[in-house]
Amino acid sequence: MATLEKLKLSKQLLAAMAGEGFLTPKEIQSKLFPRINGGQDLIAIGPDDCGKTTTCVLAALNKIKFIEEIAPRILYLVPDIESGEAVLDKFHTLNRNRDLRFLGLFADGSNIDTQVLELTDGVDVIVATPDRARAAYLKLGLNLNKILLFVVDDADLIVKKGLTLPTVELARGIRKSQFIVCSSVWHERLEKLVETIIENPNFVEVDDLGDQQLNTVEQLLYQVPNFSTKINLLQLLLTDKDVFEKVLVFVNTRFTAETIYKNLDKDFKDEVAVYKAGSISEYSFENVQDYKLSTKSRILVIANEDVVEMNVADLPCIIHFDIPEDSLQYLQRVMQKEDTILDQLCLTFCTDLELADTRRLEQSQGKKMQQMELPEDLYIAKEKPKKNIVKED
Repeated sequence: MATLEKLKLSKQLLAAMAGEGFLTPKEIQSKLFPRINGGQDLIAIGPDDCGKTTTCVLAALNKIKFIEEIAPRILYLVPDIESGEAVLDKFHTLNRNRDLRFLGLFADGSNIDTQVLELTDGVDVIVATPDRARAAYLKLGLNLNKILLFVVDDADLIVKKGLTLPTVELARGIRKSQFIVCSSVWHERLEKLVETIIENPNFVEVDDLGDQQLNTVEQLLYQVPNFSTKINLLQLLLTDKDVFEKVLVFVNTRFTAETIYKNLDKDFKDEVAVYKAGSISEYSFENVQDYKLSTKSRILVIANEDVVEMNVADLPCIIHFDIPEDSLQYLQRVMQKEDTILDQLCLTFCTDLELADTRRLEQSQGKKMQQMELPEDLYIAKEKPKKNIVKED
C-alpha cells in the first residue's frame, strides 16, 4: 500500500495530511506528485471528489519554502466564488506555515481597488476567478512576474462559464511557471484552452466509478458539439421507424420542447406530439398511457419541468435530449424494473458543456454509458461566434 511519504511533501504537509485523516494517497495523488515534483506541466482529469483540488493545494504549499517576496507565487483560478472559498478553506486547513499570506479575489461585493491595495501589501497565494484576477492585473495590482505555479481548477466549468479569455490572458502574462489544469472531463473546447497556455502538457487521468453499481438498463451516449447538432442527430435517428417505433424524448424546458416539436414536425408531422402541450401543439397528451395506446403518434416530447416521476419501463425507446437538472429523474427512468422491456433502447445526448453532468450520472449509477460514433451523414452545425465580455467589477 502506498504511503504519504512517497509523495515527497514537506514534514509540515505530511503532518497536516495525517491530522486531517489522510493516511494513504489517493490514486490521482500517486500519479500526479512525481510529475509535479519533476516540474512537468500537467492536465489532470478525474471525477468529482477524486482528490484533484487537495493535490493542487498541497503542490502549491510545497512550492513555497519560505517568505521572500511581495509578489504572489501561486495563482489558483476557480470558476466561482463558492469553489474559491472552498479552496481557500483547504489552504488554511493544510497550511502549517502561519507566515504565509492568502488572498481571495472574487466579485463578492468587495471593491476592486481595495483588493488591489491588499495585493500591493504582499501576498503569497491568490485564489481567484479569472475575470476578477484579470481586472486586478489590468489595474497593475496583480504582479505575475514571480508566479511559480499556475493552477486552473474545474477548468471545464471555467470554459462553461465563458471565462476562457481572461484565463488565457493571465497565463500569457506569466514569464515562467509550472501549469496544472484540472477538470472532471476532457473535450474539444477545453483542449483549445489548454493549447493556448501549455505547449507540451502531460496527461494524467483517473476513472473512479465507486464500488456501488445500480441495476440500470444499458445506456448509449452521443456526444455532439452543440444544441443544433443535437436536433440534427434526433431528426436523423428518428427516420428509422422500425427501430424508433415508439419514442419518448425528454427535454428540460417547455421552450426546448416547442423548439424540438417545430423541427420534428417538418419531417414527421402528425407522428409528433407534446406532453401537456398547451399552445405548443394541437397534438397533445395529458398522460403517457393515452400516448401508448395511440396508433398515430410515434414521438412524444416531454419537458422535465412538467413531470415529477414517470414509469417508462414498458416503452421500447427513451431519449434524453437534455441532461435533467435533477439526476434522480434520470436514474428513475433508467433503473431496471420487473416490467422493463429486455431490449429497451436508452439514448442520451450531450454537448461538450454537458459532459461533466453526464460523468456525474455515470458515477451515481456506478457504470459507464457506451459512447457511440456519430453517424457519417450527420450534419455538424457550426456555432455562431460569441463576443467575449469580461466584467471587471
